[in-house]
Amino acid sequence: MKRSLLPILCCPVCKGDLVLAVTEEDEIEIITGILSCPACEVDYPIEDGIPDLLPRNPGQ
Repeated sequence: MKRSLLPILCCPVCKGDLVLAVTEEDEIEIITGILSCPACEVDYPIEDGIPDLLPRNPGQ
């Protein structure tokens, strides 16, 4: 996932802003990390450069 996408991404449930926590990145993109929604208290993983933004219940 390119860091430049963060401003246009939102929580699929509440449409709120997401907070990025990077675990691994290279000079081009974020390889692994987590996008978190503080309002819903839900984390969305980033694996192999792909954010998984499928809606899920809090705590999953």
